[in-house]
Amino acid sequence: MVVDEPGAHRLVTLPRPSPGPGEVRVAVHAAGICASDREVYDGTRAEGYVRYPVTPGHEWSGTVEAVGEGVDPQLTGRRTVAEGFRTCMRCARCREGATSLCTDGYDETGFTRPGAFADSVVLPARLLHLLPDDADLRAAALLEPAAVVAAAVLAAGPRPGERIAVVGAGTLGLLAVQLLAAYTPARLTAVDPREQRAGQALSMGATDARTPDGGDSRFPPPEGGYDLVVETAGAPSTAHDACLLARRGGRVVLTGMFEAGAQGIDPVHLSVSQLTIRSVFGASSAAWSFAVRTFAEGLLDPAPLITHELPLTSFGEAVGLVGSGDPSVGKVLLLP
Repeated sequence: MVVDEPGAHRLVTLPRPSPGPGEVRVAVHAAGICASDREVYDGTRAEGYVRYPVTPGHEWSGTVEAVGEGVDPQLTGRRTVAEGFRTCMRCARCREGATSLCTDGYDETGFTRPGAFADSVVLPARLLHLLPDDADLRAAALLEPAAVVAAAVLAAGPRPGERIAVVGAGTLGLLAVQLLAAYTPARLTAVDPREQRAGQALSMGATDARTPDGGDSRFPPPEGGYDLVVETAGAPSTAHDACLLARRGGRVVLTGMFEAGAQGIDPVHLSVSQLTIRSVFGASSAAWSFAVRTFAEGLLDPAPLITHELPLTSFGEAVGLVGSGDPSVGKVLLLP
């Protein structure tokens, strides 16, 4: 599937690509479509973060089917996912392990390089994260957003017994609830205006669910606020609101992708409350390893988030579902 320019897509048949030195070709089993793919289609993605024409698809799973020169042939047949950022591994940020902060310029599978809305995808073998032989490849297609959430959790440093709130109960929010529940918080609140999505968080480890205006009076906010707030929605007001939920001296991690014009954080509240605020863009190699390990050990199960599975020929329908605003639409998969 090729998006030639905003609003224009076509299905094409091309020769099967051959992996070059250090590369592998992976047969795509499933590829998730998300709001970032919708931005690519609508033409609203920030300048420099997409290169047309492009084959989208940055959330995916598959099986290694061919290897290039210098790559271990025993990788063939292995189930896998892979990091999206094509990092240089030479700059100071890469060398310290912060690969999502590579200073060599933005370059990512599905945005500036051909992605997984195709039969196969070619990428450097060093980006692979191998899965168990019996891994559910449908669920594994969600390990890219899980890695982003893992980056947020690693940045947050949750501790047992803390009071934690997750703002947003979309894909990122529900994955965050699952990972944070493993830290045995005293309270884990999901905040979302959609009652159905907030309610789903209860089945994934949340102790209570609220709407942004306060919600169920049986679950008032803890006195003084939450120790940790993980924002995942990227809505116009959620960065500002997340800071108001945190207690004095608390921690806030911003994970959602905000658009220009989003409400800013009050600097007076920030300084008086002595908040620690972190942000996340993509996922480092360490975050990917953490997400894959929790998935392989059964601590993370993304499968319940999948609501639609469509063939690649239904790309237009899939984009429409993601942008519909229907709360019953969770993760949409394309099956090449």
